[in-house]
Amino acid sequence: MSVPFFNLAPNLTVSRLCLGTMTFGEQNSLPQSFRLLDEVFHAGINFFDSAEMYPVPQRAETQGRSEEYLGRWIRERKIPRDRVVLATKVTGPSGQMIWIRGGPKRLDAKNITEAIDNSLQRMQMDYIDLYQIHWPDRYVPMFGETEYHPTQQFCSISIEEQLDALGRAVDAGKVRYIGLSNETPYGIMKFLQLAERAAWYPKIVSVQNSYSLLCRTFDSALAECCHHEGISLLAYSPLAMGILSGKYFAPNGGPVNARLNLFKGRYSEGESRYNLSNNMVKAATMGYLDIARKHGLHPVSLAIAFVLRHPLVASTIFGATRSWQLRETLNGCKVELTPEIIEDINNVHARFPNPCP
Repeated sequence: MSVPFFNLAPNLTVSRLCLGTMTFGEQNSLPQSFRLLDEVFHAGINFFDSAEMYPVPQRAETQGRSEEYLGRWIRERKIPRDRVVLATKVTGPSGQMIWIRGGPKRLDAKNITEAIDNSLQRMQMDYIDLYQIHWPDRYVPMFGETEYHPTQQFCSISIEEQLDALGRAVDAGKVRYIGLSNETPYGIMKFLQLAERAAWYPKIVSVQNSYSLLCRTFDSALAECCHHEGISLLAYSPLAMGILSGKYFAPNGGPVNARLNLFKGRYSEGESRYNLSNNMVKAATMGYLDIARKHGLHPVSLAIAFVLRHPLVASTIFGATRSWQLRETLNGCKVELTPEIIEDINNVHARFPNPCP
């Protein structure tokens, strides 16, 4: 089938489905990763997202493998560089991943420059199409947190310094465009404000935040900001870590190799945000599964179609470890959600709003 495309920026056209590679090197071996990449590319998808910290769960022994596998696939398959759009990310401040630049403690110019160079070296590429800050270098509630607490603010690197480092990478030809991830309206507006004041700073073109049937928080404030400023959403976790497939609420608790089962106790960020023991998560999911059954749709296709219908979504970033998962995701491009389906979805959302923020 034909996957639709979106003009994310001048001379940057991306497929409306983007393969996320955070399982490559952990759940997916090199041969498995290559098979998935082959299938995705053959289906017409040209957009691939990675990060210097991938795969997850994060380990020193595997850090960077996702980028390595992706770059190796492009080289070994002899795919022309202009046929693919590569996105990757610099890791924000973290006291846990001490194997990444000693923390990384901060996103100063030195760390950003080093991260870009390391990603290019791992992928053995000359440039990155879209380079993103994985999460802000300042305190913000994220990964399941919903309330802002001013007392938790810590000393952070100025946005000016971050933009300057990113601008130098653009000028050097290492990066084509820049974006943000896990950002707030305040952060987006500060990056845009500074880029308007100083012509040599690059303007962000996208924000990569979570959006799904179980997480519609983007619509409360970020949507207005992105609409007026011309910023596109790259929606990640459209299946809420696989929950919306319904597999975890099967009588057997889902396959043992499903991510939240396989890495139970090892993936704190995912488990806190996508909490299977949360009654609202289960109730909302069962409501969406009922809608899929009622209208003769696969729940994965329903979830993907819901995200793709959003007018501000340029592309939705999905993960897959099996071929059937890819097929149902691709089918989501063909699903047209009728007013009746949308009304059913909104009724569930009104009863169980955003259980996985």
